[in-house]
Amino acid sequence: MNLSGETKVKEIVAANPGATRVLEQAGVDYCCGGNKSLHDACAHAGVSEAEIMERLRENKTNVGPSDANWASAPLADLTEHIREKHHRYVREAVQRVPALLAKVKTRHGNNHPEIAEIEDLFLQVGREMIMHMQKEEHVLFPYIEAVEHAASGKETLEPPFFQTVRNPVHAMMEEHDAAGALVKQIRTASSAYTPPANACASYQALYRDLQEFEADLHQHVHLENNILFPRAVEMEAAIL
Repeated sequence: MNLSGETKVKEIVAANPGATRVLEQAGVDYCCGGNKSLHDACAHAGVSEAEIMERLRENKTNVGPSDANWASAPLADLTEHIREKHHRYVREAVQRVPALLAKVKTRHGNNHPEIAEIEDLFLQVGREMIMHMQKEEHVLFPYIEAVEHAASGKETLEPPFFQTVRNPVHAMMEEHDAAGALVKQIRTASSAYTPPANACASYQALYRDLQEFEADLHQHVHLENNILFPRAVEMEAAIL
């Protein structure tokens, strides 16, 4: 693709999955903000558009084996990937990280009150993500898979109670925005996951885990907002 400042961020990542690493490191939003142009996304993140474009061009050929091109894969494969990689990761993290947060708060909370704020934010985003994923796994993903089967002539599509896939997609994208906002607050409260100079090993591990959670959420939301959902909407429209 011809890369320019007017290219939408979601198009850059869809064409070159390895670009997520460049954008993540630079703090450029490619998931909830995927509809922004690269120019606007870089301006919002406060980074050099020219530098990011150069890094993206350099990265274009460095796509690793984990960077599958989901823009053309079967939708059922993509929903399975999201379940097995991202949903599984979130469930594990919301079980593990709170214990580490509690430990760090007990030892360092008096001197670092931001830990209590981060704990509240993480527990909230964890609760919301668990409910969000349940709706996807029990309602939205099965319907998207049924749409794909109908499109290939394997079965007849039964009308859903939500009328069209656009309705739950809209709701899921709003929930993505809410989760992204909470994670941004965690990033701010933690000074971009920078532990104090005298931080113990647990403190450092906590911030690494929180940063990893943010990165996984960004990739998770990108796959849904920018690839799965638009393809499902288009496929449904073609058969109804």
